[in-house]
Amino acid sequence: MAVIVVVDDEAKIRQLVRAYLEREGHTVIDAATAAAAVELAGAADLMILDLGLPDRSGQEVAREVRRGADLPIIMLTARAGEAERIAGLRLGADDYVTKPFSPGELVARVAAVLRRTAGDAAAAELTSYGEGVLRIDTARREVNVDDRPVALTRSEFDLLTALAARPGRVWSRRELTSRVRGERDGDAAERAIDAHVKNLRRKLGDPPAAARLVATVAGVGYKLGLDRDD
Repeated sequence: MAVIVVVDDEAKIRQLVRAYLEREGHTVIDAATAAAAVELAGAADLMILDLGLPDRSGQEVAREVRRGADLPIIMLTARAGEAERIAGLRLGADDYVTKPFSPGELVARVAAVLRRTAGDAAAAELTSYGEGVLRIDTARREVNVDDRPVALTRSEFDLLTALAARPGRVWSRRELTSRVRGERDGDAAERAIDAHVKNLRRKLGDPPAAARLVATVAGVGYKLGLDRDD
């Protein structure tokens, strides 16, 4: 199942889409503004993006998100014209849905986009970092450090794979909370991320090496300290 960011300034639409997607087992994070959408993009597997946002246009959000990651995007708009659809697809949207829409159809389109993008993910199921120091098999949910298997909890594994998705990129606690727990904020949830990091480092190896592998960036969050192997 996927982590999906639903971006729309209408609360009723966000709630409706959330209900249908969660029924399918997805984790849903919602946002009402362009700024929030950009902030949460790094924690998502797919974004449902309304083009009519109050602070910036959805087109601008799509451009910025696509500069940072190849995140699948389904665009929502009240404009049904061919020109608008073509413009959205040229911006890199994976699909385009006009309002009013059927929630069931939207869920089906989400499933179709996730299936189409799964091919690239499958090719990268087994990934190594730091010249083989760290190896992650996402299909089997297995982790090896220096050829030593490491048993992780679900939250620890999800945290590590979130960091490994973009090595060197600094993730805030809020972003990691969204990715690991499906929650957007809250001091308790963010403190839980610190606890997961502590446990993860303990399992990965001796303190100096583990602290370099899952590195702290003071005042910001955490990053994976190894480069992805070619």
